Amino acid sequence: MSVVSLKVPDRQEPVPVPPSAVEPGPVDAVMLKARAAQRAFAHVDQETADAAVRALAWALYQPDHARELAELAVADTGLGNVADKIRKKQRKTFGTLRDLLRSPSVGVIERDEAKGLVKYAKPMGVIGAVTPSTNPGATPVNKAMMAVKGRNAIVIAPSPLGYRTTARIVDLMREELAKIGLPQDLVQILPSPVTKDSTEALMKACDLVVVTGSQDNVRRAYSSGTPAIGVGAGNVPVIIDETADLNAAAEKIRESKIFDNATSCSSENAVVIVDAVYDKAIAALERAGAYLCTPEEKQRVVERLWVKGKLSRDLIARDADILARAFELPKEAEGKAFFLVEETGVGKAYPLSGEKLALVLTVYRASDFKAAKARVDEILNHQGKGHSCGLHTTNMDRARELAEDLEVVRVLVNFAHTFGNGGGFNSGLGFTLSMGCGSWQKNSISENLSYRHMLNITHLVTPIPEDKPTELELFGPHWKRIGHEEAAR
Repeated sequence: MSVVSLKVPDRQEPVPVPPSAVEPGPVDAVMLKARAAQRAFAHVDQETADAAVRALAWALYQPDHARELAELAVADTGLGNVADKIRKKQRKTFGTLRDLLRSPSVGVIERDEAKGLVKYAKPMGVIGAVTPSTNPGATPVNKAMMAVKGRNAIVIAPSPLGYRTTARIVDLMREELAKIGLPQDLVQILPSPVTKDSTEALMKACDLVVVTGSQDNVRRAYSSGTPAIGVGAGNVPVIIDETADLNAAAEKIRESKIFDNATSCSSENAVVIVDAVYDKAIAALERAGAYLCTPEEKQRVVERLWVKGKLSRDLIARDADILARAFELPKEAEGKAFFLVEETGVGKAYPLSGEKLALVLTVYRASDFKAAKARVDEILNHQGKGHSCGLHTTNMDRARELAEDLEVVRVLVNFAHTFGNGGGFNSGLGFTLSMGCGSWQKNSISENLSYRHMLNITHLVTPIPEDKPTELELFGPHWKRIGHEEAAR
């Protein structure tokens, strides 16, 4: 029972008042509606859950909505470009829908007869989702589809910069749910203005927090007392070795780097080229649309892309011609797609070694593959550890070596990194807009975020034939090492 202070003439102590008489705060009000909607949805069958997922997907996928939201996002945030945002919204939504419709999330989702186990999926409840300004339309839908697939409700705390876009897509998702007779309050947005306090209140009130975006929000989620999934920062380095198809590598790097003006955490931030093909690889990148900056131009890039140690809000995710003019590059550079800047160092004293969120690609020269691998490791240890790296090669032994030795969740071989890392139609990784980076970035997952992370699993356990080895089978190798007498028996 809640207690509030009321002015009562003949007594000074607070008077107990029923909870219904206490005006809920904005987060409480949203949560009450979310819980009511989720309770009504918690026991639907697989067909209904999938119908809800289709409805959410269609809210963003339909072309007029995708364009409207892309235009709104660019107008409000100034980040990226409309054409690529349309493509991102439709591609990610379509791919995620493919993955979700192929997967069970209601009732029995797995059987293992040999172990006598049957697994039942159960909803978690209400998911609190924190979403970034770089994807104010796509990420909310991506997370909502995953949450509702598991028969959860979701409340979204968007970046203030992208609030209008997120509020619009939430309205569209709610409309689509209503059209098929499902509770609109399965999907909600925190009331504006979204503040740190309201976001933290959501984190504490929900059943699972999923954070994509600022590392400050990730840390807040993990300290909220609620189970949380946060994802890490990217700073993708890729290697071009002497066996690579240089033209193909250059085209893939270009396609990935320029997509949505490099707003993706999976966008290449550095390319490490082995000495044997360095000049040819640079030439291939130039043919693909790159402009190679001179040492003097490099200095201007650094001075203007970073202001007082922070990336300039005026230059990140901007079109190439805007950057060319800001960096005072020659007129010919304004027609280029992205900019190459050669670097030799890594660390705080070398800002080009970090994530740039801009059409600037740092280039390193390495004596051989071993040196290139060491450079990639150095870059990741500076920033982006755990996230991912790439390799353009025809030598799969080298790819396996990177996967074995580097502390990353994903090693992509011969990919346009942005289009393979978060799931692709030619990549086995699941479609997502949130990539876990493992304990290397203090994340709780080391894989792509999926609906499975938003399920509780009940295990039905039945007897099986006894599976109990002998002591000798288990301890025998150790006994031999220590000369135990049992080992001889």
